Formats: sequence, structure tokens, C-alpha cells
Amino acid sequence: MQANVGRLQLKLGGMHCSLCVESVRRAVLRLPGVRSVHVSIAHEEVLVEYDPGRVLPETIAGALRSIGFTTRAPDEAIRFAEEDRELEHARRTAGVALGLLVAASALMLAAGWGPSPPRALAMGGLALFGVLGPGRWILRNAWQSLRRGILNQDVLASAAAVAGLSGGAAGLFVPTFPPGEFFGAVVFVVGFHLIGGYFSVLVHVRASQSVRRLLQLTPQTAWRLRPDGSEEEVPVDRLQVGDLVRVRPGERIPADGVVVEGATAVDESVLTGEPMPVDKLVGDEVTGGSLNQTGSVVVKVTRVGPESFLRTVARYVAEARALKPGILRLVDRVLLWFVPGVFTAAVAGFLLWTAGVAVAGGRPDPVRATFAVLSALVMGYPCALGMATPLAIVRASGEAARRGILMRSGEAFQLLRLVDTVVFDKTGTLTEGTPHLATIQAYGLPSDELLRLAASAELPSEHPLARAIVEGARTRGFELTEPGEFATHPGRGVEAEAAGHRVVVGTARWLKERGVDPSPLRAGAEALQNAGETAVFVAVDGRPAGVLGIADRLKPDAGEAVQVLRRKGLRVVMLTGDDRRTAEAVAREAGVDAVVSEVLPGEKAEAVRRMQQEGRRVAYVGDGINDAPALMQADVGIALGAGTDIALESADVVLVGDRLMALVEAMDLAARSYRMTVTNVGLALAFNGFGVLAALSGQLAPVWAMLAMAASVATVLGRSLAMRL
Repeated sequence: MQANVGRLQLKLGGMHCSLCVESVRRAVLRLPGVRSVHVSIAHEEVLVEYDPGRVLPETIAGALRSIGFTTRAPDEAIRFAEEDRELEHARRTAGVALGLLVAASALMLAAGWGPSPPRALAMGGLALFGVLGPGRWILRNAWQSLRRGILNQDVLASAAAVAGLSGGAAGLFVPTFPPGEFFGAVVFVVGFHLIGGYFSVLVHVRASQSVRRLLQLTPQTAWRLRPDGSEEEVPVDRLQVGDLVRVRPGERIPADGVVVEGATAVDESVLTGEPMPVDKLVGDEVTGGSLNQTGSVVVKVTRVGPESFLRTVARYVAEARALKPGILRLVDRVLLWFVPGVFTAAVAGFLLWTAGVAVAGGRPDPVRATFAVLSALVMGYPCALGMATPLAIVRASGEAARRGILMRSGEAFQLLRLVDTVVFDKTGTLTEGTPHLATIQAYGLPSDELLRLAASAELPSEHPLARAIVEGARTRGFELTEPGEFATHPGRGVEAEAAGHRVVVGTARWLKERGVDPSPLRAGAEALQNAGETAVFVAVDGRPAGVLGIADRLKPDAGEAVQVLRRKGLRVVMLTGDDRRTAEAVAREAGVDAVVSEVLPGEKAEAVRRMQQEGRRVAYVGDGINDAPALMQADVGIALGAGTDIALESADVVLVGDRLMALVEAMDLAARSYRMTVTNVGLALAFNGFGVLAALSGQLAPVWAMLAMAASVATVLGRSLAMRL
């Protein structure tokens, strides 16, 4: 980042709809020195790039507060607690709303739909309690939205509630206004709006917990060496640059550092996502969070705190969350037109029975005109609209779960239908993620004999490449014998006596150290490496004997899934931290359109962002820690259920297991789910649209608004449950 560019990330309170995103952008971009503003409605965060010499963070936060938002620095622990409280509050509020609806319905039935002053007053009490009690946040949200120039569902619900209260109050003095019906309509508006809000929270409180999961990968304690060589167990956050820590086999490395004693093999999939272990000798760097596999080493700490690898990835994930493209929800797009239409109709109804009648030569009727205005506003609230999308998503999530597809973000799931580019991680996503014996190149003896001797020599070894060789021999039916005089040398290989032969297995350098010239094997090894395989050299009785190729295999349905996606017209890209030769070999086998290799976690997210800046809708499919920023950045992040917690928490969709064809099924299901949402929205608006037009007559009783609300909710609910997906 340039030295004169600062970044401010804030958590925003008071975001009610996706239209709020533009309000945030307008408020901040008009400040001098602000370069860019990125807003995430899903996570209620804003990321601002600014010139510190021209504008202060306090000024940016003040501009947001001036239009009704609350601001604070993102705090994961606070956010997780807030989500739990929000869902519980929405559940309790919906329960109260349901009680109000039952009470209002009982009063209406008891009145026989006829006038009764005591019952009207009782209904008025229910209406006031609903508006000023559990529904007061509707009025607050509506006021904040109007301040920002937004006409959304909260504004429409508030207008209907105020109109109903006004009509009910007028009815206590004007006989032509039925007070009980107007008050009853208020209860129905508030009640259904609160219940719809609960469904919305139920679907949308799926915010990512990826940073918390990520930081949990770091060990809580480390074995620090004292000056006298003894060990003490200390919390990881007390480590300082220059400390020496001992890491035993099976332990995670507590901090970024350099090996100063010992040798081992380290699983660095935390960094690259690749399954092949990396040998570490004195002087080699190691990464905090990676898994020490075979040897005990002493590591000198070089980076701690915000500069460490895991904290850096955590920052990438948090920034990607704010940089993720926003989704203008279907309901919000519809309301951009419907809300002004309702208000316009209400004004038109008033003008029709005042100025319109006068122009036609009649006598203006202000009472009828007022009745038309209030009835239009009450009829204009489409209570089923707030349930249209959540019900479709809940229905789709049930069908998806039956197929092994879990939806963590409903709207992003529906966005799958618009994706034109699918980006796959390589290891563990397109491939199985574990090393397998792929090729046997014998030199001077039969290939079966070469494999049998090499596998017997490796039998006691715990190195992952050794296990691949042993498993490959057993799969081929070879009977292995325990070696004699076995010795392992971390970072190099093994030497053992197997079946009466002296066998050396490992790197070319290891053969040379044991007095064997590996030159005759180099051409074959080069060919294996060009094909994306790891070459393991073998010598028998002091002579070069062959090379074994270890590779990560494609998943059984990977090629089929890629071809189906391409037939659908999608561009398929593979993005990996592996080296170029291995990546290109896998890409050719899988049949992808393009490959980008040797990228780090933050670079993966940047690569996805570049595609989005080119106008592409991107779905990213991954399973590893290094995929988390890209999963969060993509329009739709898709994680495999066999992946890491960080990947699962960063994704919008999770495919249970390793079946890649589930991705194709998810895309088809997403399209059908969206069609259900569109139909639900259309049905919700149809009832109220016709009702608003009828209300212009100035004679439509508010009871019809209540019936329309109940009918539209029942229709949308019934259709969502009955429709096949």
C-alpha cells in the first residue's frame, strides 16, 4: 500500500436494506481526501481508503453518524455476541407479534365485523402497543431511511401504521371512519412486518466467523527455551522476536521463525494449500500455524503480533469481507418503484375527490378524499413481501441440504445463477489433496523390484512421501519386509537394508552424499516434474536404480464437473499456490480454461477482485486456509465440507463431502430458488397493488386490507412449501 493511503474499517449499526449501501458511499465520498468506499451489507461493514493528510478517521466516522449510523471498530467477539442477541430478540418479537395477530383476529370475530366502541378501543390499545412497543424500531428505521433519501419497506410499513392510527382516531369522532378496522389493520401491518423480520434475521444472521477460526489455529502456548537450555511453557502472545522455542512432532509451530536446530518435514498447507510436506533444515523459515510432522526442531521467532502470517491472513479476510461486491436485493429493487407508487396513488386519491371532482363540476368531498388516502396507505403495505425472499430461501435450503449443499448466505446462493466465472483452488478441491504413487521409472532393474525395495526401505518412515510409496506398493499387491539397519535423515531421505540390498531413497543430493551419482536419473526426474509430480530418487547397492513420481490425483468427478460448467458457458479458472509446472499439468488433465499459479492467500483474493473489476461475476471454490480471503472476496464463495473451518466459515455455500458435481446441482437449484422468489414477490405485490387501486374509490373498508394481508401471506407461504425445486 502507498505510504499516503490509509485504510479505515468500521462496523456500522443501523443498516436496514441494501439501499443503505449507496447512502454510505455518498456520505463518505463527498469528504475531501477519500479515495474509495467499499460497503458490505451482509456484514454491515465499511472499508474506506483515504489520504491521512486531508481527512481524519474521526471525520469519516462523524459523517456516517450524521446520517443515522452507529460506528465502531470491528470486534469479532462483540459481533458474534450481537448476532446471537439479534436472533433471540427477533424470535421474541415475532412471538409477541403473533400474539397481537391472534388477539386482533379474536376481537374482529367477536365484533362480528360490526361496530362496537369498547372493542374498537381495545383494538386501538393493541395497535398502540404494537407500534410503540415491539414495533417502535420500524418507526426508527423508517426515520433513518427517510433521512438518507431511501424509500424502503420500513417506510411503507410506518406509513401504513400511521395512516391506520389516524383513521382509527378519526373514526372515534367521524361515523364514516370504522375505527376498529383501521386499528386492526395497524396490528396486522406491524405483526406481519415483525414476523417477516424474524424470517429475514433467521436467513441473514450467517456472518463469517473466519477470523476467530483462523486465530484458533495458533497454539495457545509454546515451549520457550531459557538461557540455561531448560524449557518453560508460556502463552504464545508473550513470545517476542528473538525467542527460541522447541516444536516437537505433531505440534503446530507457534510463531513465524527460522529453524536454528534440528531438521523436520512441515505441512505448510496453511500457507500454500499444497499437501506435499516441505523439508526444513537449519536456516529455513517456518510459518506459524503450520504442522511439524517428523522431527523436533528449535525455532527462533522472527515475527509476532500483527506482522505474523496468520494475523496477516486474518486482515486479508476482514478486508475482503468489506471489498466483496454488494448485492442489491430483489425486494429493494422492487421497492424503489413500488413505494413511490403507493404514495403517488394516495396523493392521487386525495386529488381525485377534491380538485378532480371540482373540475368535473361536482362538489369536493374532503372526507372521502381523506378516507381514500388512508385506505391506500394501509392497503399499500405488502406484508408478504418481507417473507417472499426468506421463505423461498428457507425452502431452497431444505432441498439443498437433502442434496448435501449447505447455504450460509441465501442471497449469495441465489446469485449463483448470474455467475459467469468459476475459480477452483487446486489441492483438496480439484484434486484429492493427498500424495499418491503415480509413476515408476526403473533404471537397470525391473520396475516391480524397484518399488518393492523402495517401499520396504521406507516402511518404518512416517514421512508423507514415504507413506505414499508404501501404500502404492501395497495397493499393487507387493509383500513388504521390515528393513534392517534403518536410518532416516530429515530433509534428505532414508537409508536401509531391504531384502539383502542396501537401499537409499530420497533427494538427488542425498544420493550424492551417499556416494551415488544421480545423473542417469535426472532426465526422467525432469520429465516427472514437468508432469506435475514430485521425484523421489532410489539407489540400490550403490547404483542409481530409478525414480518414483508422487502426485496428487484429480477427484473422480473433477473433469466431468469442469466440462459441464464449460458447456453451460462458464469460464473455468484454476488458482493455486503450487508451482507452475504442477499447476499446468493438473489444469490440462482437468480441462480448465486458464490457470494462475504460485499465488499467496492475499494474492488469491486480489486475483478474484481483478476479475470482478473486469465485470465478471465470480464463484470461488476452495477448501483451505489459504483460500479464505478469496472465498470471502468472491461474489459467491463455495467451500467443500471436507475443508478447514476457516474455509467453511468464509463461504456462502458449503458442499458437504468432496463431490464436485454438487456444484452444478447447486447452480441449478439456485436458479429455481430465485424463480420462486420472483413469483413470491409478484404475488405479494399483486394483492396490494389491486388493493391500492380499489382504495382510490374512497369506499374500500380497511377490513379488506386485513383480508388481503392474510391471503397474500397464506398464498406465499403455501406456494413456498408446496412448490417442487
